[in-house]
Amino acid sequence: MIELPELLERNRQWADRVRQEDPGFFRRLSTQQAPKFLWIGCSDSRVPANQIMGLAPGEVFVHRNIANLVVHTDLNCLSTIQFAVDLLKVEHILVVGHYGCSGVHASLTGARVGLADNWLRHVGDVAQKHAAQLAPIELESLRHARLCELNVIEQVVNVCQTTMVEDAWARGQPLSVHGWVYSLLDGRVRELGMDISCRDELATAYAGAIGRRSPEASS
Repeated sequence: MIELPELLERNRQWADRVRQEDPGFFRRLSTQQAPKFLWIGCSDSRVPANQIMGLAPGEVFVHRNIANLVVHTDLNCLSTIQFAVDLLKVEHILVVGHYGCSGVHASLTGARVGLADNWLRHVGDVAQKHAAQLAPIELESLRHARLCELNVIEQVVNVCQTTMVEDAWARGQPLSVHGWVYSLLDGRVRELGMDISCRDELATAYAGAIGRRSPEASS
């Protein structure tokens, strides 16, 4: 088990290595923050935004919570979106779920995890909304995978319906919202067909994404 002193030592070694490779890295990093991407993802420790996309610190603004939810009463998430859109002028909002999400699985199976059950009720709402699509999937692992996808699709809708995103589109600010799902098995990201650059594109993209066959189920 790694202890705190070892973490501090690893940090020192990392900082020294970065300075040796790029002496101006930390100076540049401390003087500006101009990311083009906002990542809204799961808190799962196996899904680090920067590493998955191959981006350096400073290139992606990140919000994470259990099961990558965008809830219209969650001021933490909404404040992050507002800051990213209005102040940082990000050009892309990426809602990224992942196959094997334990929060989604708990909602699918009815497993109790504690206080987070109340938060995960939002995933349960997604499962109820799409019960007719999920029920015929006999294999639980594939049903779980599809719910991970459906959850991302619904959270993209929630992002698009926030006042911050709608106002950005109304004033002509370049901004797109995308729905992705990440696989822990191969490290690859799958697109879900949810790529929206204006309000008028949402309904068509949503219908297509809901109707398409799960990449995991077809593999």
